[in-house]
Amino acid sequence: MQHIIGPAEQLRYLAILLAVLAAVALAFGAQFQNNAVGEGQTKTKSGRGGLGFKQLVRLIVRPQWISGLGLMAVGMILQLGALSLAPLIVVQPIGAIALVITSLLNARATKTRMNRGSIIAVGLCTLGIALFVGMASGVAHANVLTDTDVITVLVILLALLIVFAVLFFSAGRSAKPLTYIVGAGVLYGFVATLAKVVIQRIYQLQFDWLTILCLIALVAAVVLGGWFVQNAYASGPPDLVIAGLTVIDPMVAVTIAIVILGEAKAANFLVALGFAVSAAMAVAGVVLLSKVHPELTAKKAAVR
Repeated sequence: MQHIIGPAEQLRYLAILLAVLAAVALAFGAQFQNNAVGEGQTKTKSGRGGLGFKQLVRLIVRPQWISGLGLMAVGMILQLGALSLAPLIVVQPIGAIALVITSLLNARATKTRMNRGSIIAVGLCTLGIALFVGMASGVAHANVLTDTDVITVLVILLALLIVFAVLFFSAGRSAKPLTYIVGAGVLYGFVATLAKVVIQRIYQLQFDWLTILCLIALVAAVVLGGWFVQNAYASGPPDLVIAGLTVIDPMVAVTIAIVILGEAKAANFLVALGFAVSAAMAVAGVVLLSKVHPELTAKKAAVR
């Protein structure tokens, strides 16, 4: 039987505050990086395309891109602080707040008016995640992690890294924006999971070879996920990228937290059903946004 371990539940309010601040940093960082990527690309009739290695190297010296990277680093530090104070399934979905902020920032930057479909999509994403966090905060508990739990997470990640590496080298710049977004979201979901695993193992005083392996895997997921994110910025608007990251990322992390890490063992059938419904709402919002976003529909019209 697993036992609850970690900080006192009273600290969850602080964790939620840190997660909200992390989402704000992520939103501004995403907008800055998207602007830098857009300025550094050669426009074509079909709009943006995938990002090449040489283009990425040129981005590194752009002040706006560096500022965005710095904000994302701040967001990551704040998120790690939140993960150290509360279960993964409470903290990770809060990043959806970044979607609302990014949508407003991008609409202002591109002078694009958000249409009704986009507003509904953002609303679905935000409401779905809010419901999920509300239910999770009442039933979530961090448990002692066994070596088997950690190995299971690492094996799944290794398989996904192989799949995405093959996808990158085969599809390359022809991949659609949603492909990059899904890839980045899945990988970042594992980044959050591995960060939580490392934090939990430290609480358990088990900083062993498995914990070190988790750190190595975390870095690998960050690097490949970062490459996918930059390509996603190059292929579509930042609020679509953030929509994918703030929904797919937590859904992956939460699924692992529930199935493998056992953070929702106190959930009854109705709560589990609520998890499924709220997650479906959030995912539906991302899919809808990818179809009705005014910037993407304008590009499709230009191609025709």
